[in-house]
Amino acid sequence: MSRKGWIYISIGILTLAAMFALEYNKPKKINWFPSYVSHHKIPYGTYVLNDVMEKHFPDAVQQIQKPPFEFLSRTDSIKGTYFFVNENVSFEEAELNTILQWVEQGNQLFVASSSFETKLLDTLNLGQRFVYNDGQLEPIFYFELVNPAFKNKKVKFTKDYYMPSFDKLDTLRTTVLGQVYTSADSTGALTKHVNTIKQPFGDGEIILSSFPKAFTNYFMLKEDNNEYTSGLLSYLDRNRTIYMDNFHKSGKSFYTSPMYLFLNTEEFKWAYYLILIGAIIYIIFEGKRKQRAIPVVPPVKNQTLAFTRTIADMYFEKKELPLITKHKIDYFLEYLRSKLHVTTQDLDSETFLRNVALRSNSTLEEVKNLIGMIIKLRAKQQVTEEELKNLNKKIEAFKANVDGK
Repeated sequence: MSRKGWIYISIGILTLAAMFALEYNKPKKINWFPSYVSHHKIPYGTYVLNDVMEKHFPDAVQQIQKPPFEFLSRTDSIKGTYFFVNENVSFEEAELNTILQWVEQGNQLFVASSSFETKLLDTLNLGQRFVYNDGQLEPIFYFELVNPAFKNKKVKFTKDYYMPSFDKLDTLRTTVLGQVYTSADSTGALTKHVNTIKQPFGDGEIILSSFPKAFTNYFMLKEDNNEYTSGLLSYLDRNRTIYMDNFHKSGKSFYTSPMYLFLNTEEFKWAYYLILIGAIIYIIFEGKRKQRAIPVVPPVKNQTLAFTRTIADMYFEKKELPLITKHKIDYFLEYLRSKLHVTTQDLDSETFLRNVALRSNSTLEEVKNLIGMIIKLRAKQQVTEEELKNLNKKIEAFKANVDGK
């Protein structure tokens, strides 16, 4: 090889070394995904919670990997507290009936979730609503435990722009355990809303908290917030077994990919990358020496886009705007099902709207406006050109939010 070739190789190696050094030393991005998995150390994992539970409830904590229906149906000897925490804990009907029957027999159910299914709320004569921090550049919510033993100390949370709370309480049976405060106006006056309740059920009791982030690593390690979480955990029956659910979780409880070990261990990851780079360099230099020239074959042109434009122009020229609108809406609903993994059977459902908002980087108000327009246009016999343009504009803006553009 000539001297000039060795110079090029040296420059390439130095460039790769500089890139590796920069990549190795740059700070890692924080993963804010709300996984709530017991071994995750990301902000919204529950590693700290489970560590605290193991220390403060020695020999009383049992990790459950099975669905509650399967776990509770196998034997009648299971007694204690069933503890659920996740961004959304949603039971199937048979599963919920099994859990409630288990609670009636003198056991305790603790569920921390931002939303609850309608049947559970109706059973306990509860309702839910969202509290918004209007007019604030930085969302600020204050949380407080009602019991005077906790000295009414408020803790602050600034990561969400709205908080779920309970309303329509059955005051004769419901005990309020915790409240959330928010600024009502520019004067700084605080309004309070119930976010944690306790209610007897048969011979047992049910505790519901609409602030699951109180049990995450980020919340518990920030300032003195752990006192608030400890106060909530003090309502658990420490004399009996506490069953920690690991089934109803947003994140994966275990990893199925064999590459997880390599890509999450720094030394293995860089060894893997060096092998790939070495293989690429080998292919480049060996290929130049031995491989014959490959004739350039022009690729077959993709006429799909031109065909689609032609069909669209035909519809538009014939003024079949309702049909265009119908296809546009059908394709968008299929996009929601395949991209965001949500069902589109009930577009008016609050749960559907909230799930779409959470998974699309859009606000709840934007999603309500878009879905409201879709429902309105589906019901109309005639659609104007302006309405069709507005629908297309809103759909494209929504997709841009999903893709982070």
